[in-house]
Amino acid sequence: MDLTARDARHIWHPYTQMKTAAPPLPVVKAKGALLYDEQGRSYIDCVASWWVNLHGHAHPYIAEKVYEQLLKLEHVIFAGFTHPPAVELAERLIGHLPSQQNRIFYSDNGSSAVEIGIKMAIQYFFNQGQPRTQLVAFDMGFHGETFGAMAASGDHSFFTAFEDFLFEVSRIPSPVAGQEQAALDALEDHLKTGEVYAFIFEPLVMGAGGMIMYEPEILSQLMALCKKYGALCIADEVMTGFGRTGRMFACDYLTTQPDIMCMSKGLTGGTLPLAVTSCTEAIFEAFWSDDKHKTFFHGHSYTANPVGCAAALASLDLLESEASAADRKRVEAQHRQFRQRIEQHPAVRSTRQRGTILAVEFESEEATGYFNNLRDKLYYFFLDRGVLLRPLGNLIYMIPPYCITNEQLETAYSTMEAAFSAFLLQEHP
Repeated sequence: MDLTARDARHIWHPYTQMKTAAPPLPVVKAKGALLYDEQGRSYIDCVASWWVNLHGHAHPYIAEKVYEQLLKLEHVIFAGFTHPPAVELAERLIGHLPSQQNRIFYSDNGSSAVEIGIKMAIQYFFNQGQPRTQLVAFDMGFHGETFGAMAASGDHSFFTAFEDFLFEVSRIPSPVAGQEQAALDALEDHLKTGEVYAFIFEPLVMGAGGMIMYEPEILSQLMALCKKYGALCIADEVMTGFGRTGRMFACDYLTTQPDIMCMSKGLTGGTLPLAVTSCTEAIFEAFWSDDKHKTFFHGHSYTANPVGCAAALASLDLLESEASAADRKRVEAQHRQFRQRIEQHPAVRSTRQRGTILAVEFESEEATGYFNNLRDKLYYFFLDRGVLLRPLGNLIYMIPPYCITNEQLETAYSTMEAAFSAFLLQEHP
């Protein structure tokens, strides 16, 4: 029995309607930007395997460091214990984060990092005897699938079954071009109540909402309003962190800085699950007390797993190298050139880019969105041609590993252009 048939007997895949979906593609090995199936056919991983892979698959340097750590210490409880990889990773991350960030709390995925950030913000005010009740978020934001992260996310249809179970979150317009003042006004209206404990946002690029992009200046203004009214700012850098936007973190573009930051995905270079929630010393001090009731009661069995920390340290080594910086600039330049060559294509509604993140909105008679039927047609069109892209409805995006070659990028671009022409003819015969 082949791998796909064995999979079908027992496995339930994420974000998949198991009854109607095609069988999953069996990947048995990978190298660089390429995935290989059982027959040895290769696929260019243009989405970095759900945005996590930075340096390429099966990177020998990361593998070596993981192997070395496995022979020293695979895991130890992190309540009441510590270990070298966790301490070194915290020190090195602090060196890259905005200057106000000074404390690191470990977990194991992006949704958990967000949950922790929200809980920190709530308890920050509670511990000071000044509880606040309101969280503010963008109407098209996305922050994960656990309950707090779902609540913080915008109006996404895949959360419909849970709507009655989520806590209330105040929404403001996403500050795209033309909506900046509306976002500012809406945020200030909420802040004036004195009940807002935090404003949570994906800085500059809102991923699952459709790679919605907006400018640093308006985000800095929104955050400055929060500072004025004493509300905390939570930057969800789960997707945008570690070079994706052209700088180490999207917050590096801002003139106002967050109080809390959430990181995961690229943290280990796509090797192992690990997440971080960082915060300012002022937030930490609200929990520093002789009163045990003020403790931050949160933890995971695999908090600060030494092997995951070793992978993250190895990824940072690569990320800090001149070669990685050059690759990021190269990919960014290639994306920019491709945008210029397709902007006038009749099948292209719009294009946008921030660093190595490229988004192309396909003309479609259906509404833009996750459930646009064009999505599946495009997905299999690309996969049949050896290119892994996961469109969000009629929105095609690329977030490739930084090591992707110019030739591989050109293959992906050309396949995208072929899709434009093929599906334009289908929609307008």
